[in-house]
Amino acid sequence: MKIGIIGAGNMGGAIARGLAQSSNHTIAVSCPNRHGELDTLQSQYPAIQTYTDNARAIDHADIIIIAVKPWLIDSVMQSLGNAVNFQQQLIVSVVAGISLEHLESYAGNEQTNPAVFRVIPNIAITHRQSMTFVAAKNATSKQIDTICGIFNQLGKTLLVDEPLMGAGTALASCGIAYAMRYVRAAMEGGIELGFPASQSLQIVLQTMAGAIATLADGNEHPEAAIDRVTTAGGITIRGLNAMERNGFTTAVIEGLKASLTH
Repeated sequence: MKIGIIGAGNMGGAIARGLAQSSNHTIAVSCPNRHGELDTLQSQYPAIQTYTDNARAIDHADIIIIAVKPWLIDSVMQSLGNAVNFQQQLIVSVVAGISLEHLESYAGNEQTNPAVFRVIPNIAITHRQSMTFVAAKNATSKQIDTICGIFNQLGKTLLVDEPLMGAGTALASCGIAYAMRYVRAAMEGGIELGFPASQSLQIVLQTMAGAIATLADGNEHPEAAIDRVTTAGGITIRGLNAMERNGFTTAVIEGLKASLTH
């Protein structure tokens, strides 16, 4: 299978690197204006084909992944013209804010009901640990399985209805920054408690890894797991209550809700 990626920036490059590490697909990447990124990609992964011509990258591609800035997608798609075969190629957009209906409109009136996909990964895709959301239109079950299978190689994938894409962005794409802000706060707390910065970060990261493993390995609700750590009159419940008095849960929820504001 050939996957053509238009765009070699943060997301397009990350997808290409992840796929080059995890699959036997032919990967082609194009970017007319970022020759340095293309050179870096090819030096890291010689099997990746790089082009400055978008049409060459998607020639005979089974899947076309569009990874450009939102204000560029219209001009990019218009410039491709007949180079895109909407009946034979699956069109996947990781461009923020571009709807399935918008993607479908690029096919024009001559190619009806093309299979189009919106995909929202997060920056952990570089490490093949992304939480990725997929929404589809006019796609068969087999086509959906194909796209989800590709992104499952780069983390975990969830098929959702398009109206949930904004919520997915808040929870996973913005959410990864919120998780990092917790890490920073806990690290600073560790420094105040007496640990050097490097040790404090190591402790917090391993603690988070342990929490993730504990929840991921079973069907336990987070609150049930918390109950196993807290004891009556103990130090953990005192700490949790102090966090809640300072608005911990409310701050997290309000932050997620604010991320939906456009």
